[in-house]
Amino acid sequence: MSLVGFMQAGSTTVYAGSWRHPATEHGFLDASYYQKLGRTLEEGCFDMMFFDDRLAMPGIYGGSVAEAVRTGARPVKLDLSLVLGVLAGATRHIGLGATYSTTYYSPFHVARTFATLDHLSGGRAAWNVVTSVNDSEAQNYGFAEHLDHDERYDRADEFMVATTGLWDSWDDDALVLDRPAGRFADPDKVHELNHQGRWFEVRGPLTVPRSPQGRPVLLQAGSSGRGRDFAATWAELIFTGDPDIDIARSHYKDQKERIAVLGRDPDAVKMLPMAYTVVGESRAQAEEREQVLLHDLVDPRASLTLLSELMNYDFSGMALDAPITDELIASVSGVRGLVQNLRQHIGGRQVTLSDLAGHRATLLQGPRFVGTGADVADQMHEWFEGEACDGFVIAATHVPGAYEDVVRMVVPELQRRGVFRDRYPGTTLRDTLGIPRPEARRG
Repeated sequence: MSLVGFMQAGSTTVYAGSWRHPATEHGFLDASYYQKLGRTLEEGCFDMMFFDDRLAMPGIYGGSVAEAVRTGARPVKLDLSLVLGVLAGATRHIGLGATYSTTYYSPFHVARTFATLDHLSGGRAAWNVVTSVNDSEAQNYGFAEHLDHDERYDRADEFMVATTGLWDSWDDDALVLDRPAGRFADPDKVHELNHQGRWFEVRGPLTVPRSPQGRPVLLQAGSSGRGRDFAATWAELIFTGDPDIDIARSHYKDQKERIAVLGRDPDAVKMLPMAYTVVGESRAQAEEREQVLLHDLVDPRASLTLLSELMNYDFSGMALDAPITDELIASVSGVRGLVQNLRQHIGGRQVTLSDLAGHRATLLQGPRFVGTGADVADQMHEWFEGEACDGFVIAATHVPGAYEDVVRMVVPELQRRGVFRDRYPGTTLRDTLGIPRPEARRG
């Protein structure tokens, strides 16, 4: 089983009420806060920690950032390259991932950032590939509005061709470092890319030699049909938002089939749903904690602010009982797969704005495992053995306590069942995940 920590370099997790939790530490502007998180997850032998990101403060709801600021709906988002640099020096084994956009960055910038991180971390870098979601991000980068859904993925496909080409522009043995002969590297083994496409022109080569993993590990989270095709082409780890085990099984089967059709090995691509864990010393204590999280900490306006950010649609003028229609979904340019999963989860009933807001910003979006350490391990084991996933991305209800609870109470139970490691198997993230190091490709 793979376990990944789903992180935010800021004040609030994807659970909108997390900053209000009495056990949450508000050290998100301090390097030691992230170092502590990294050491905690590494103690628990987590495969990786990766950081979600947006390139704007949530400002779609009501056409203003006011509610995001007032309710703490993820207004703070630090620069991830610096956060990961801090973590690279504080940890030795755990994988380090960051979200970077194919819409607002350039292939050369992303290729250099992650190749550098892979070297400085000893082969532990991962890139969470996103196309970004909303107009607020576009407006921070000089554009009036965001590209539409399918056009973003067309651009992303070409972005991946150019970025992987840059990573492959140095042969593994290109560096010579022959002092007496004055020969630094072999020019026959360092190659210009000369990519020319619809979206990008990139000469290359990269200014960073080929990294320990060959290429950083690639994550992706698309859940629409177009997103699943993109993941089948590029992803080595797929992050999902499946709310129950039956939807997860269906998604798992569909995605693995898409991967096989493209001639890739489905077993070399891991699928990990986001999951919340609410762990207690007793089942009663865990259930009491769950009720506090569900009912006491989330401001409804924070939920709608985050939903508007994700869907790139201003929901401020809609009543909570308003239906989410096919026409509305077709009109949004943000994330669409969330609605598809939610419809499956609630059956034939009409999806309302209240349903959608709840599943986005409270504890309803993914599976929620509640109970003692043994109870939670049992639930995770059921999914893992039931062909619903290859592990989990653990999202936090509060930080750092949610992760400390998993490491202290759940991980030992998984290890006792023989489904989770008790040590790291090698030096790189690819070693930990059990996925191959890619060969350099030309053309």
